[in-house]
Amino acid sequence: MLNSEELAALEREIVSCRRCPRLVAWREEVAREKRASFKDETYWGRPVPGFGDPAASIVVFGLAPAAHGANRTGRIFTGDRSGDFLFAALHRTGFANKPVSLHKDDGLRLSGLWISAAVRCAPPQNKPTPEERDACLPYTARELGLLDAKIMVCLGAFAWDAALRLLGTRPKPKFAHGAEVAAGPFMLLGCYHPSQQNTFTGVLTPEMLDTVLSRARQLSGKGTPEDDVLLS
Repeated sequence: MLNSEELAALEREIVSCRRCPRLVAWREEVAREKRASFKDETYWGRPVPGFGDPAASIVVFGLAPAAHGANRTGRIFTGDRSGDFLFAALHRTGFANKPVSLHKDDGLRLSGLWISAAVRCAPPQNKPTPEERDACLPYTARELGLLDAKIMVCLGAFAWDAALRLLGTRPKPKFAHGAEVAAGPFMLLGCYHPSQQNTFTGVLTPEMLDTVLSRARQLSGKGTPEDDVLLS
């Protein structure tokens, strides 16, 4: 498929990006010093591209890679507790063939869904600056242009605001879990971010995340997981 080739070319461009000096310095410092529990692993230490089904009808849009998660593994939302929570939900709702994402080459596949982030490099304290966000959003614009998706599940207020900025929606509707807003050609769905702060305190439960993902499937017109070809 042509868009697969173009997505692969965009991925190569994203991975080689060095636009933001602060983020470059941080992601590479983390990759050198490592966390003790991962001291024998080779960290990715580069921008993390989007991942998923090139024929996706739904995009899950996050904040940025985690320093010892995707910055280590090279796959978005992979290798940390947030990702564990998200991929378990994607498996329950029929979007992933496995409930756990461990590393780039573990055989996990997504069906009908693409995962991306507003910022592609791990930021210090998980807080990108507005300038870093705006430097990265053109990559998302190009990514969306290559996908046929019209539904975006925004994980957290940062992703919600970034999506609205990208799509030029003014005034910005307020973020809320379960919010639904038409923004240009997209329908945005708000969902609390699956951070440990939210999942450990019950702010976001598995049932809440499953409901948002199931609603995204419904809005995409792709039916229920039982209607899909069985993933293996």
